[in-house]
Amino acid sequence: MPSNIEVIIGLGNPGHQYQATRHNAGFWFVDALAQQHGGHFKPDNKFHAEVCKLTINAHPITLLKPNTFMNRSGQAASTFTHFYKIPMDKVLVAHDELDFPAGKIRLKQGGGHGGHNGLRDIIGLTGNKDFYRLRIGIDHPGHREQVTGHVLSKPAPDELTQIEQSIIHALDITPLLAQGDLQKAMHRLHNTPKS
Repeated sequence: MPSNIEVIIGLGNPGHQYQATRHNAGFWFVDALAQQHGGHFKPDNKFHAEVCKLTINAHPITLLKPNTFMNRSGQAASTFTHFYKIPMDKVLVAHDELDFPAGKIRLKQGGGHGGHNGLRDIIGLTGNKDFYRLRIGIDHPGHREQVTGHVLSKPAPDELTQIEQSIIHALDITPLLAQGDLQKAMHRLHNTPKS
């Protein structure tokens, strides 16, 4: 039986100026999850992150928002998982995904970083690729040199609506992740009809 998820790390950049940018889609997911379950993030400098503890279907889950910038996300991931001795296959990282159009969201385990600086740093500092990824589509601008400007800018209103809808679909499968029904969660998420 697959491991249940114990930690969900949302990736993004701290600071008000980045709050509404595409690169913060991982933050948007964990913020929505905390709000849904009445949780609140509190800064914890020991883990280089804001931390929120939830109980979902009787399973404890910790949400993390690294307070370093995106390319240093591994500091929070490695410090927290090492301190609590949490295997990386019990960790889900929620992040923006350039390779998917806005509104597409996918769950997978393992793999490379695909050029994503947050994932690259997590893999580098934990030495492990086995964690789960919630890939939140933000679309690709079309040219590599436009990527930085794209991820650090706000999505258009219709695009934001599609991203928010995909996050709502992911919230629906979180109880399955908490109890270890990862294949069922994956199947349900990937087969949710687009509204």
